[in-house]
Amino acid sequence: MARVAVIGAGLAGSEAAWQLARLGCEVELSEARPAVMTPAHVGGDFAELVCSNSLGSGAVGSGHGLLAAEMRLGGSLILAAAAATATPAGRALAVDRALFAAEITRRLTAEPRVRVVREEVRRLPAAPAIVATGPLTSDALAADLARAAGSAGLYFYDATSPIVDGESIDRAAVFAADRRGDGPGDYLNCPFTEDEYRIFLAALLAAELATPHGFEDRLVFEGCMPIEQLARRGEHTLRFGPMRPVGLCDPRTGRRPYAVVQLRREDAEGRMWNLVGFQSRMRHGDQQRVLRLIPGLRNARFLRLGVIHRNTYVDGPRVLAPDLSLRAAPGVRLAGQLTGVEGYMESAAFGMLAAWFAAAEAAGRALPPPPPATMTGALLRYVTGAEASPLQPMNANFGLLPAPAVRMRKTERKAAMHETAVAAMREYLTAHGLLAAAAEAASN
Repeated sequence: MARVAVIGAGLAGSEAAWQLARLGCEVELSEARPAVMTPAHVGGDFAELVCSNSLGSGAVGSGHGLLAAEMRLGGSLILAAAAATATPAGRALAVDRALFAAEITRRLTAEPRVRVVREEVRRLPAAPAIVATGPLTSDALAADLARAAGSAGLYFYDATSPIVDGESIDRAAVFAADRRGDGPGDYLNCPFTEDEYRIFLAALLAAELATPHGFEDRLVFEGCMPIEQLARRGEHTLRFGPMRPVGLCDPRTGRRPYAVVQLRREDAEGRMWNLVGFQSRMRHGDQQRVLRLIPGLRNARFLRLGVIHRNTYVDGPRVLAPDLSLRAAPGVRLAGQLTGVEGYMESAAFGMLAAWFAAAEAAGRALPPPPPATMTGALLRYVTGAEASPLQPMNANFGLLPAPAVRMRKTERKAAMHETAVAAMREYLTAHGLLAAAAEAASN
């Protein structure tokens, strides 16, 4: 029976280890935490979420919703654990972060084909292996990866959103609602008047930023842009971005606010709330001063302030083969954000993909990529075949998929693309014996 090394027990590594075990492989899963911590993690459980508790929208018509539907067909561990630890968040798939990580840790440590090794891996392992060490890959392993990737190893800054103590929120100054009233009101909304917005914006623009250390480049992925950097693009950029009030009506005034900050619960009880889209790298003193200008947060107690950290990924089209193996080290595959995908769901999906490719290779057969009509296949084609260099990290989105031949309205078009993709993924999994393995995993 083949033995595959999986390095890193984040979302991608955890999903990869689970899939490999389901496909009959022995797995050695290495995780450095808690002996060696990162700037963003707080514990030693697997698949710890460090930026947000949301895995994205689960709705038909969203890229994340389609990716999740495809992953469920593949028997995803991440989605099974998410279902078991979900918290209310409208259409978003959000989880209690501590329970989510504990559930994944429990399932993997109980799996007889998975042997967990708690130690840091400092060099690329011998094949067959999957490296899924994520955006905070250690300096030693990143240096070894850079040697294999040549000059295509890239770094850019990522940022995390603050978390506020729920008891410190002034509930009289906020209101519960989902956009356009299409949910049970899982978000707390902090409404701004025009004057309040201008005061907040001026303070934000005057805030002092933390100075990054030890990183080589200063590239920032658009999807995690710090709010202070967005604010510098124009007076109304935040109002059309993370502070957009569209679809919200303040019940106290009967009108749409001038701007709004949304809070999303981090845990099932609502003791912790995340400032949605408020990634920041302000110095902590300035950060607290500025954020307390948000209506409802005047006396906020912050359980976590925004921080910056390194995100490491490779220039996939130049470095990776279509089966996610390193061209310079065949049989050693990358998974998760190292490949150039961005987002929790995307990372887990690429852990799943890497495991399928590795298991097929161990069995002496070739596995073709998923069809380009699937979101999984489209993302894979992008990160291993995009022409632009350096590669810009990519989220799941419908722009990656081939458009229907027949013209139709936007919602109908996305629904049709969703249906086509799910059918194509089901056919792919059935043809290669992966659907049966997923069904067996779900029944255990």
